[in-house]
Amino acid sequence: MNSFLAFAFRLLTAVPLSVSVWLASYFAFGQTFFLSGVYGAGAGLLTYWAGGLIQRRRFLKKHGLTKREYQYIKRNLDEARRKITRLHKAMFSIRHFPTLKQRMEFMRVTRRIYRLTRSEPKRFYQAEQFYFSHLDSAVELAEKYVFLSSQPRKSRELDQSLQETRRTLDALTHHVEEDLHRVIAEDIDQLHLEIDVARNSIEKIKESRIHDESRRLK
Repeated sequence: MNSFLAFAFRLLTAVPLSVSVWLASYFAFGQTFFLSGVYGAGAGLLTYWAGGLIQRRRFLKKHGLTKREYQYIKRNLDEARRKITRLHKAMFSIRHFPTLKQRMEFMRVTRRIYRLTRSEPKRFYQAEQFYFSHLDSAVELAEKYVFLSSQPRKSRELDQSLQETRRTLDALTHHVEEDLHRVIAEDIDQLHLEIDVARNSIEKIKESRIHDESRRLK
């Protein structure tokens, strides 16, 4: 359940209960209008808080994480989101058409890694090299490239530096693609296992049919 749906679910649970407690306090128990409102608001807030606590515990249990592990991952993902925003802004600012496709692919892969680790936080451990090394390098290189390429006067040395930066970003693209492959490696292995199981089942069905046909011919 994403954050918006979780928020909506807690709100839709808390508000009706809050209204019910307010009405019951006022009409059934003869409390004052003010006290009934306080009881209703308290019940709603308590329900909303308890719902959030239950959802977080279920989320952590589902993904096999402790509270401390999740806080550590979330803190790094929040920082990574800001870095990715900076990276994409810099990539869009680079005015070099021949590398446009490569830059678009770079941005696509970085978004994919981030979304996978955000929806399944435990994948973060397979993407540590991306978050702690490759992403930082890409942001620094892209922003430096934009700064240098915006200078009014170009020199041979500057052109060589820009060319070298483009080559390095291209190499980083391959490293980031490898990062993505590590993140989904378990899924690929699981898919291969399921394919093998399916093939074995198909072979058994074929063998069973051949055996049945041979028995009928006899």
